[in-house]
Amino acid sequence: MLINEIMNNNLSEGPNDPHIFKAIFLAGGPGSGKGFVVSNLMGKDTTGLKIVNSDEVYEKLASMVKPEPLDLSDPEVVASPQGQEAREKAKRLTKLRQGNYLDGRLGLIIDGTAKDVEKTQDQKAKLEDLGYDTMMVFVNTNIDVAQERNKMRPRQLPDEMVIKMWHSVQDNMMKFQQMFGNQNFYIVDNSGGLEDPNRKENFEAVEKAIRRFISSPPRKPQAKSWLADQRPQ
Repeated sequence: MLINEIMNNNLSEGPNDPHIFKAIFLAGGPGSGKGFVVSNLMGKDTTGLKIVNSDEVYEKLASMVKPEPLDLSDPEVVASPQGQEAREKAKRLTKLRQGNYLDGRLGLIIDGTAKDVEKTQDQKAKLEDLGYDTMMVFVNTNIDVAQERNKMRPRQLPDEMVIKMWHSVQDNMMKFQQMFGNQNFYIVDNSGGLEDPNRKENFEAVEKAIRRFISSPPRKPQAKSWLADQRPQ
């Protein structure tokens, strides 16, 4: 059962997690290729960071619906009572999973569009109150590429929704930069492949920044106090 998977996350890492008290926010609209960026720059196979993404849970729940799995490529299915029920349950389970990670102060990737600045600010403040250091990676693409990639996704969004969300995220770029500061805000150009030398150089520079960020020791008093409490007496 998915709920057991979420509840039984191994939190023995706790104070032994090499990237404890680090949280990376991932921003980008539909079709920006955030999944590609995560797997290439900060995925669990390369960093061990825990990914918080309700879409992943949503897709698992949809595949478990009986007698037939939900077809998330059909907008009518997504909008149906069953589809919306699965979406709301996915959000609740994702919040539960994140709470489980926070209990162990594990390193996180907060994966979302980040179209809501106030919500991002609230999440950032709550994490920092716990002692987390935070940064943001903004995955940027042009609108044509975003629409083209959206049409290739199993769960396709209407064109007008992609355009609206793309503009919303673009409008927030400067706000996010001000929120996180220049030293903890990085833009990844994901409009094409890494065969472009400039794009490849950009990816490598951001990867180095991520490695530097997650490898630095916790610095906030709350983090140091929590770690001291975890040491055997």
